Amino acid sequence: MKLIRAPNLARAHELVIRYILEKGSLLTTENGEETVETDEICISVDTPLASPMVSASSRFKEAFLDEYAKNLIEGSDSVFEYDYHGRLFDWGCGLMQNGEIHQDQIRYIIDKLRQSPVSRRAVAVTWCPPVDAKLADCPCLQLVQCIVREGNLHMKIVFRSNDMLSAAGSNMFALAKLQEYIAEKIGVGVGTYTHISLVPHVYYKRDAADIPPFCEKGAQFTPRVEVCRACGVCQKAKR
Repeated sequence: MKLIRAPNLARAHELVIRYILEKGSLLTTENGEETVETDEICISVDTPLASPMVSASSRFKEAFLDEYAKNLIEGSDSVFEYDYHGRLFDWGCGLMQNGEIHQDQIRYIIDKLRQSPVSRRAVAVTWCPPVDAKLADCPCLQLVQCIVREGNLHMKIVFRSNDMLSAAGSNMFALAKLQEYIAEKIGVGVGTYTHISLVPHVYYKRDAADIPPFCEKGAQFTPRVEVCRACGVCQKAKR
């Protein structure tokens, strides 16, 4: 597993994109999309709320991500096959047990850590086997764990699969805001943020236009040759 440490989310996003584009292997997904992926990556961010939280290279700016984070924590009126707010704050997926199940897992985490600050059981999951096995678009985020140590709430995240170019920046931003929300409810500080991606990848053809701001057209780093060819915007790609 590759460990990437960074002082803030923006730098973490930049470093992980560089690693994947330089070191990744090509794979065509079951949906026929061209990706470059690596083995597992663990991103460790010391101060997730420190500026900048959003890389200047990302196509999504902070105003957009503030709204995305708000929807994660408060919910929205949009309708999807699933959404992370529902899976974390109202898990159940229509399952029945003495009536329909409605489990607020974030409330559970808050109550658990208020009751026992040293607990290792403050965990929320998103996967719902009888539902997600049939979905065309199923949750990438799988697990959220929070622990309190030395007066700070540390959050640990596991993604089964993670689009690191167009999604991970948004994911990390919103989850760090969720970390802040939980910490405030408990009355502790915000500690480290750990983001584990089991299959990190980039859709290098679909999202080719989003790559040059990260590599700065080859000035910062040179992606593997197939990625450069798909992008085709700089002299390195043409050579």
